[in-house]
Amino acid sequence: MREYFDKELTQLNDSLIEMGGLVEQAIKNTMKMIVDGEDLLDIAREHENRINEAEKSIQSRCLHLLLHQAPVAHDLRYVSAALKMITDLERIGDQAVDIAEVSVYIKDKKQVFNLTHILEMADNASKMVTEAIDAFVKSDIEVAKKVARQDDIVDELFNRSKNETVELIHKNKELGSEALDIVMIAKYLERIADHAVNVAEWVAFSITGSCDLSD
Repeated sequence: MREYFDKELTQLNDSLIEMGGLVEQAIKNTMKMIVDGEDLLDIAREHENRINEAEKSIQSRCLHLLLHQAPVAHDLRYVSAALKMITDLERIGDQAVDIAEVSVYIKDKKQVFNLTHILEMADNASKMVTEAIDAFVKSDIEVAKKVARQDDIVDELFNRSKNETVELIHKNKELGSEALDIVMIAKYLERIADHAVNVAEWVAFSITGSCDLSD
């Protein structure tokens, strides 16, 4: 019985890694749209569909384990945390599509905006997602704490991007609409980072029974 349960947990981990890879690629695709102007909106929406399907598949696997395997306390926390994590990953997929849809409106004027902080936010947020999932698979609470600390970097980048964009509006009011789109993209990236922190907190819960990541 235990051997079967361990096999199921391994498959659960593999599915989470695959879902995380889809989420990470979704973020990268949106950045290509912003930087290179590539028309990847259909691909972004397809990624969202695949992420949604992954969520349903993992959810079904977790519920099967909970209902049919009578897991012990540690395993129960682990599977319950996985159920919570996939909700955050699915929302990240949604926000990646939101970014892709908004980026269409700035395609022709993006050269007048400083996208440095946006790209740094995307890079950091993507890494946070990857590391949070890795922390879960390896039951590594120190990596989870690292993810939580990185959120401060993303928050700072968001404030810089927002302030620079507001300053640009004051200089050129005709860019108001596109500037608002830039701020929205930055906000979506900030939310992606927040969801990565949520995943990291579920890592802590799976290990200790508490979502506390403070040192």
